[in-house]
Amino acid sequence: MAFGEQPAYLRVASDLRQKIVNGSLPPHTRLPSQARIREEYGVSDTVALEARKVLMAEGLVEGRSGSGTYVREHPVPRRISRSGYRPSSGANPFRQEQAADGARGAWESRSEREQAGPEIASRLEVEIGSAVMRTRYVFRDGGEVMMLSTSWEPLAVTGRTPVMLPEEGPLGGCGVVERMAAIDVVVDNVSEEVGARPGLAEELLALGGVPGHVVMVVARTYYASGLPVETADLVIPADRYRIAYHLPVK
Repeated sequence: MAFGEQPAYLRVASDLRQKIVNGSLPPHTRLPSQARIREEYGVSDTVALEARKVLMAEGLVEGRSGSGTYVREHPVPRRISRSGYRPSSGANPFRQEQAADGARGAWESRSEREQAGPEIASRLEVEIGSAVMRTRYVFRDGGEVMMLSTSWEPLAVTGRTPVMLPEEGPLGGCGVVERMAAIDVVVDNVSEEVGARPGLAEELLALGGVPGHVVMVVARTYYASGLPVETADLVIPADRYRIAYHLPVK
């Protein structure tokens, strides 16, 4: 194969992908069979099979048992706005993790005490094994799961206070900044790192994705005078949402 020349299966996958993108193969259309691909492109069965595997791994098509392979419907990506801290007029975790305007947000949460592993201990700048409160969230918009989130707070900061449980008590659901202020901890900084990776099986099951789908992960940490007081991972399906940042210029 000459330098820069694509393998045959990638050339076939590229052509089929273009047909999907331009609408020649619209959603719910059956993908040409392996025999049809072989004949149309003059390739072997192995090449035809590998091309189909590429499209499936990219999430463009899906197999239906006993029926064949079909083009998946791809929704227009919606926006999740990130614009730093905004005071909230009420208890609403969606004030930060909010989709497009008019989002009909709802969420479920569960908090459990655990010991910090190496990664979380590093992010919170505590000793490995330190007591933390882990809270797992499932966020929905219009009934559809749009995001998963797991947060960790050091119990050295919040333990034995009214805000130890993020979603319970008098300030349950008010958010990190308001809750910390109630115990005289002033949050003055937040950092976010955005990355992407293949979704874990349990994440994709909850998010309605298929194996191989990519998720975006926002690693967020709140600080008070340089001390981390909360860190969280926000997991968002990359095929359905885009993260939009709106930051003030100082």
